[in-house]
Amino acid sequence: MAQPPPQQAQPEGAPMPGPPPGLNLQPGQRPTPEQIQQMQQQIAVEAQKAGMTVPQYVERVKAQAMQQHQMRQRMMQQQQQQQQQQGGGGQPVIQNQSGAAPGQQVPIQPGPPKPEALAVANFLRHQNLKTRTCIFQEKRKDMFKVKRAIRALHSPAYQKARAKNSLLPEVKDRVTAENTFKLLPLSLLALRVSKIDPHEGHQHGKKKKVKGLWTVKVEPQQEAQDMYHYVWLYEGSQWKNKLYAGGALALILAVVFFPVWPYHLRLGVWYVSMALLGVLGLFFTMAIFRLILFLVTMFAAPPGFWLFPNLFEDVGFFDSFKPAWAWHEDEKAVKIRKKGERQRKRERRELRAQGKLGKKAEPTTKAVEAAAKPTESPQSEKVEGSEQAGSKPDSAATTGTADASGGESTGVQRRGYAARVEEVEDD
Repeated sequence: MAQPPPQQAQPEGAPMPGPPPGLNLQPGQRPTPEQIQQMQQQIAVEAQKAGMTVPQYVERVKAQAMQQHQMRQRMMQQQQQQQQQQGGGGQPVIQNQSGAAPGQQVPIQPGPPKPEALAVANFLRHQNLKTRTCIFQEKRKDMFKVKRAIRALHSPAYQKARAKNSLLPEVKDRVTAENTFKLLPLSLLALRVSKIDPHEGHQHGKKKKVKGLWTVKVEPQQEAQDMYHYVWLYEGSQWKNKLYAGGALALILAVVFFPVWPYHLRLGVWYVSMALLGVLGLFFTMAIFRLILFLVTMFAAPPGFWLFPNLFEDVGFFDSFKPAWAWHEDEKAVKIRKKGERQRKRERRELRAQGKLGKKAEPTTKAVEAAAKPTESPQSEKVEGSEQAGSKPDSAATTGTADASGGESTGVQRRGYAARVEEVEDD
C-alpha cells in the first residue's frame, strides 16, 4: 500500500497550535479525561501535519515558547532604558527621578564621579562638618550629618569658592542645596548610613563597646534629611601619603646602600651614632642617680627629694625637665593636688560662662591650699603655723594687696587671693 507523500514542515516561527475548538477552560480549571483525550488527538494531528513525531513536536513547541519569552524581556528592557534617557538624561538617580513613581527606588549604578561632584566633595572636605569616626566595612571612616553639609553650602565661603571654581553648582534655596548634595551619593563619594549592632544575633558574650564609635551600614534610600548621617568614601588628594611613601622608600634605599657611601659620610654617621649612645647613657646614669638621691633623702629628710620629678611622666620633652626638683608626693597628696586643679578649672569655666573672667583669673583659696600643701616642706609648715597663730583678725585686710613675690609667708598670700576672688564674685 503506497504511503501518502510527506507534508511540508511548518516554518520555525509558525504560530503555536491553540487548544482544540470547543475547549473553554478557565484559569486553574482541570480538564476532564475526555478533554485530555481530545487534546492528545489534536497534538497528534498537528505533529502529523508537521511531518514529525509527537515528542519532537512537543520539544519544538517548548523552544518556541522560550524564544517568545526572551523576546518579551528584551523589549521591556529597551522600553525602560528609553524612559530613563527621556526622563533623567541617561544618568542614574536615587529616587523620584527619571520618571520613577513616588516611593520607588532606582538603584545607583557605580561609575566614574562627575567633575561637579568632585568639586562639591573637595569643598565639603575642607569645611568644619564636625565629623566623627565610625566603622564601615571593617574600616575607619569619617561620618557627618546632612544639616551641617547643607549649612556649609549656604555659607558665604561656598559663594567665594564658586566664584573661583565654575564647576560648583549654584545654590539658591533648600531644594538646590539638596540637589547639589545628592551629587555625592550619585558619584559614590558619600553614602547615607545608619547605626547597627555588629554582635546582633551572635551567641558569644557581649564585647566591650567603644563609646561614640558607631558600626554603620549603607541605607538603600539615599535621602537628604537634616538628621541623617553620611559616611565619606572620598579620601581627597593623596599627595601627602604618596610623599610619605616616597620618603620611606628613599630612606630604606639609603640604609641598604650604606656600604657604598663616601668615606666622609660614613665617618659622620659614626660620630652621630656615638653621640646618641652617649646621650642615652647619660640619661640612664641620671635616672639611677636620682633614684639613689631619693632613697637617701627619704630617710634623711622625709618625705624624700626628687630630681626632675616629671622625668618619666606622660608629658612633652621639655616638660619632663620642669621643675628641676620637688619633694615626694604620696598617692593621697597627688589626689588632693589633682582635685584642686579640677576645682580651679571648674571655677574658671563658671566665671567664663558668667562673663566675669578676664584674661588672667585668680585662683580661689581652696584651690591654692590644695595645690600648695603637698609640695611644702616640714619646715615651711611650722613657720606657717606660727605666723597664722600670731596674726590678728584685722591684719588680713591690710595684707590682701601684698605682692606674692615679697618676703611674706604663704598663708598671708592665700588670704590675699581669697579677698580678690570675693571682690570679683561680688561684682
